[in-house]
Parts: sequence; structure tokens; C-alpha cells
Amino acid sequence: MKRKLYNSLLEPLEHELVRMARWAKANGERICVLLEGRDTAGKGGTIKAISARLNPRQCRVVALPKPSDVERTQWYFQRYVPHLPAAGEIVLFDRSWYNRAGVEKVMGFADERQVANFLRNAPVFEKLLVDDGIRLFKYWLSADQEHQEERFAERREDPLKRWKLSPIDVASRTKFAEYTVAREKMFAATHTEHAPWTVVDYNDQRHGRLTLIRNLLDRLPDTHVPDEELAWPELGHEPLGEEHGQLHPIAPFPLED
Repeated sequence: MKRKLYNSLLEPLEHELVRMARWAKANGERICVLLEGRDTAGKGGTIKAISARLNPRQCRVVALPKPSDVERTQWYFQRYVPHLPAAGEIVLFDRSWYNRAGVEKVMGFADERQVANFLRNAPVFEKLLVDDGIRLFKYWLSADQEHQEERFAERREDPLKRWKLSPIDVASRTKFAEYTVAREKMFAATHTEHAPWTVVDYNDQRHGRLTLIRNLLDRLPDTHVPDEELAWPELGHEPLGEEHGQLHPIAPFPLED
């Protein structure tokens, strides 16, 4: 999808996202969105597209690093609980507790018993969240191996994107089939009526973002909350310039003719 078309289709969705956020704040809603998928699928770009126009104090992004030595001794879900949304908040998880059924399983960071326990307990954990009123959305961003390799190559060659490549990304490149098997087992155990999975085609990332955002908005109540009235006092005088006292501003950034 061309950028110009994408931007024209994204803009009305951004207006709807802002209205959704206003509705969530007014009604004390708690919205939790999990974004899962293979490396390079497009989770980061989707999070930016959702959150770009929203108040960062209301819309939080959670992207946890690998667990610490202490966290490894805790109940598995414990490290995620503090990041769940409070009233009026929207939380976007860039990967989530499903790490255990994906990268941890495939790369050998969790044993079979730990993975089995997770697959048995995740639906129970999510039922508790949903029953308490959290609106939980689980998205899988789907991309085939050919597109994944193209994106890996782009990251390897672009100095501005090289930081996105981790040793785990490199090691997991040869395990595409193993990730597919792990994903299917995860879907079978955790696709439930109270917390279903939604799979979105991300071979075209821009199209995928539009599809996901449209789906998210359609699954939330279409409740209009009017804009708050803002008192806007008159200045009563000519606008004043900025005074710097003894300070000297730096030279402006040079612009090409």
C-alpha cells in the first residue's frame, strides 16, 4: 500500500481513536490490547499508529525486557499484573505473557512443564481479567517467511533500524516452522469465548494496521462523548515576544534554499 493512500485512510481512524479514548476516560473503561506475532511482523508500527494521537498519560505502551533473576522465581503472570490498565487507561502490550508459549518455548527458555502450566492457566488468568471488567483484545500479526526475511534484511542494512535486530532475532530465523507449531498449540489452548484471538494479515504492514485498528474500534461501544468546553480568556493586549535576558538563543537550523 502506498504511503499517501495509507495516510488518507489512517486519518479518519485516528479521529475515532481519539473519540474512543475520550469515551474510555469518561466511563472509567479499562482497555488492554495484546499485540503478538513473529519478529518483524509489525507490532511496533501498529502501536505507534494507535497511540500517536492519544494522550501518553492515558495510553501506555508495555514492552518488558527479559525477566530478572527475582522475576524468574515469581508466579509467571506476576510481572505483568502491575502494568494492567486502571480506570480510563488504554494499555498496549508489545508482546505479553504469551512469550512463554512462543519465544520461551521455541528457544528453550521454558521447559515443557512450564509451557503446559501456562497454556492451562492463561485462559483462567484472562477470565479473571475479563470478569473484573477489563476489555481484553488479543491480536496475532501474521506474516510469512518471505516477508520476514525481507524485513530482517532491511534491518540489517539500515543503520537506523539495526538496533531492532537482537541476538534472539538472529537465532530464531531458522526456527520458522517451530514457531508455527508453537503458535498453533497456543491458539488451541487459549482461543476462548471470553478472550478470543484475532489474526490479521501483516504481509502488507500498512494494510494490516488499518485492518487491526478498524477491528478494534468496531469491537468497542460507539458512544459519543462531547468535547469539554474550554474557557478561553482574551489576552487584552498585543501579543508579547519572548524575552531571554542575558541568555542567547542558538542559531536556527539551516534550511535549504
